[in-house]
Amino acid sequence: MRESLLGKLKRVRPGDIGHFFLFLLALLPAAILRKRRKHLWLLCEYAQEAQDNAFALFRYLRTHRKDVDAVYAIARRSPAYEKVAALGPAVGYGSLRHWVYYLAAEVNISSQKGGKPNAAVCYLLEVRLGWIKTPRVFLQHGVTKDDLPFLHEENAKLSMFCCAAEPEYEFVRDTFGYAPGVVRYTGFCRFDALLDAKPDPDLVLILPTWRMWLERSCRSAEAFRNSEYCRRWQAFLDDPALDALLRETGKRAIFCVHRNVSKFETCFVSPSERIAVKRWNEIDVPELIGKAAVLVTDFSSVYMDFAFMKRPVVYYQFDRDAYRKGHLPTGYFDYERDGFGPVAETASEALAALRGIAARGCRMERVYEERVDRFFTLRDRGSAARTTQAIEELIANR
Repeated sequence: MRESLLGKLKRVRPGDIGHFFLFLLALLPAAILRKRRKHLWLLCEYAQEAQDNAFALFRYLRTHRKDVDAVYAIARRSPAYEKVAALGPAVGYGSLRHWVYYLAAEVNISSQKGGKPNAAVCYLLEVRLGWIKTPRVFLQHGVTKDDLPFLHEENAKLSMFCCAAEPEYEFVRDTFGYAPGVVRYTGFCRFDALLDAKPDPDLVLILPTWRMWLERSCRSAEAFRNSEYCRRWQAFLDDPALDALLRETGKRAIFCVHRNVSKFETCFVSPSERIAVKRWNEIDVPELIGKAAVLVTDFSSVYMDFAFMKRPVVYYQFDRDAYRKGHLPTGYFDYERDGFGPVAETASEALAALRGIAARGCRMERVYEERVDRFFTLRDRGSAARTTQAIEELIANR
């Protein structure tokens, strides 16, 4: 369902209004820059990040396609800024210069729907008013597995929607309302490096996703600490059986606090020297994904990365019904039928599954490998090249 303009306006912040004036200030210099750099590609993710599909594409362009005038937007205070600047041109995220590049670009490319100088103002200019008609390429952050109304054509009006798997591509193409040719099966740019990643056989990654209702119901650390989400995940970490398993097998675990609950990150504590609790901004998630031998998650699409590498996954889904009612409605993906690992509703079931995986030497079972082969029919190192070609075709056919 499309949210009303009034509903959007209620969420406008004072800083968003300031960005509208930055937009006005950027109009003239953007017009000048557009004449000088007619084929500028602007890429970004979240303001502080350079670790997803947009950065992987930027790295590919700066390494293999230097003929493309590519610029990456990232906050100057981000720990990743120097990494980006070492590859090529970078612009400060949300700055006046970012607005100039955004308006001058031949194409805007992001792994996040809100990847732009200011999400609220740009939504108004792009979708509601239709003033900005620059092609927008959505690389995605995670493989789409659920129905996501905010990404439907009427709510996003994307020019290109990149998919990583064949069932995902068919679902988005047939359900989200885009014209033929908008949804493309290119593969994810960041997946190109996964097949070369060498796992640490002793590293277990625990990475739950978030819940939309936590933003509404948890106004304090105490409220978050009392939520089922926090209680159940902390109990999983505290379970003596997890510590015993890690000690018996010589393994260690890293629990990653999701970025969207980072303000309550101190609510999670490690009960063991074998378990490290890490904040989102102090880790390189793709690097951890490449290193971990096993993943424990709930609904986070990061399990798609593990499946692509054919590494074992355990789904710990203690609140499945609440998740479907309060977070995301069901799409085409059924965890029991299509998932890449056992599904557990209790901590004891999840730990039993994890113990079984450890006993098999952290190898994915054949039944799940077969599901991977059916799901990822483009399981290669060519996603960034395909994405680049698709963007060039989009520009040429305007």
